[in-house]
Amino acid sequence: MDEVAHGARLIAGRYELGRLIGTGGMSDVHLATDAKLGRRVAVKLLRSSLASEPVFRTRFRQEAQSAARMAHPTIVRVFDAGEEVATEADGTEKIVPYIVMEYIEGRLLKDMIAEGPLPADEAIRITEGILTALEYSHRAGVVHRDIKPGNVMVTSSGQVKVMDFGIARALSDSAATVAQTSTILGTAQYFSPEQARGETVDARTDLYAAGVVLFELLTGRPPFQGESAVAVAYQHVSEQPVAPSTLNPALNPAVDAVVLRALTKDRFARFQTASEFHTALRAAAAGEAPPPPAAPAADFTSTLFGVDPRATADTEAAMRQLSVDDDERRSRTQSRPPVAWIWAGIAVVGVVIAAVLFWAVNLESRPIAQGTAVAVPNIVGLDYEEGAQILLDAELQPQPTTEVSATVPEGQIISTDPRAGITVAPGQVVGVVVSAGPQRISVPSLTLLTLEEAEQALLERGLTLGTVTAENSASVARDIVIRSDPDTGSELREGDTVNLVISTGRVTVPDVRNLSIGEASSQLTALGLQITVEGDASCSGQKVTAQSLPPGDQPQGSAVTLRYCSGLEGSSGEG
Repeated sequence: MDEVAHGARLIAGRYELGRLIGTGGMSDVHLATDAKLGRRVAVKLLRSSLASEPVFRTRFRQEAQSAARMAHPTIVRVFDAGEEVATEADGTEKIVPYIVMEYIEGRLLKDMIAEGPLPADEAIRITEGILTALEYSHRAGVVHRDIKPGNVMVTSSGQVKVMDFGIARALSDSAATVAQTSTILGTAQYFSPEQARGETVDARTDLYAAGVVLFELLTGRPPFQGESAVAVAYQHVSEQPVAPSTLNPALNPAVDAVVLRALTKDRFARFQTASEFHTALRAAAAGEAPPPPAAPAADFTSTLFGVDPRATADTEAAMRQLSVDDDERRSRTQSRPPVAWIWAGIAVVGVVIAAVLFWAVNLESRPIAQGTAVAVPNIVGLDYEEGAQILLDAELQPQPTTEVSATVPEGQIISTDPRAGITVAPGQVVGVVVSAGPQRISVPSLTLLTLEEAEQALLERGLTLGTVTAENSASVARDIVIRSDPDTGSELREGDTVNLVISTGRVTVPDVRNLSIGEASSQLTALGLQITVEGDASCSGQKVTAQSLPPGDQPQGSAVTLRYCSGLEGSSGEG
């Protein structure tokens, strides 16, 4: 990978910008070096057209902070964020928000899709990685809002990495809309119907977008295409997608069913959680029909007391319908029930609601009907293998996901969903969050740092300085780090130790007597010693007969005089 050039632009006094490695409608991404920690990072600089929006900058900062708190193998880490003041060519100053992220060596998913459809098993595996990231972020209360192939990377080892959790929220709250800019045409291809209508979004919005990505992975194209963002958004609201198998006949019907359910216009008929989507996708990959969606709740309010909520967008509109005068209400319907009936209906609905609430509150304490329901056992703190077997014995299906934890040992169960004690049906899938142990930390480059600087760099990474040993070196000055153990780039856990080897400031001088003057000079020059030679004409053969610096440990850069036989062969030595 290219090194950062000398004199490169410096962000926040520590991030040296290198070459451009990515660009998008709202930002440019540069490879950079964190001069403080000596590691490579990716720095995303927001475009000036978005940076000029104060509301955007505020939201961007807040969401970047939220994203930085998420630590999961499927989510690109955010290390830092802030604003940099840059001076334009005309002398004016502008504020450029930036975000510093984990640098990932791999390929963008959009570049992989550009080469054509992926094999079904690979498309499903990548989508499972996206859903795993969404399971974690949704559990943390963060909705991505901009899941698309341009925000997903696949590393050289096949690991899926989702990025831009912060920027997506910032863009959704900024002044940009589908009608105002063409730069979000790519994003519009992954809009959910509720996003296209400008409604509030939730976790199910991300699941719709994941369904669009899965469709594109399987077929090589998104389900809806158009010449403008508005045209594409309209299709998301009003048109039904085709089954992926119509474009890729090799797909089985179970995969079609999963994709089409993920792309359902009604968010209540869609997958309700990433875990549910994940389970259905696994079943489809095995050729099994996915479980049917839960029946939607009955619509008790569709015609309640003459008010149609589908025609009333908010509480104020509903109140206007309820507050019309008697003559106007008669003109809307052929007959109106007596007032007593209305109040009786209200009372009945109130009783029903109270009964439902009482049932829900007391659900966990109700006795379990033999053969019809089971209580989720408490397996928190157990090793996964042991906990999974307990769930299987209880006729429940464990579904593991991993989560980084500095407090729970690796392999132990952190939590379950549903939690322990909840009554569920036999065969229910139970999400099991398993500790992946502390966050993996890459050993920084410590070579040529002082011992104090190296120890500080380790502390900032959450690592501990181990043993320090000294070693002779011809080129590294005294008390400067020669190398580390483990080596630079090794993956460790938080709190792990790193051993250092530092220079003694000395070199080990060999015995070069009886070597040719050429070979002896070469060996000592490689050690950085200052060499002077003296010829002895009384003997011949070019062999070294004496060295002024005795063999063994000597200070770096020491002077040494070599005496060697410089006479000619056959000479008597007389004048």
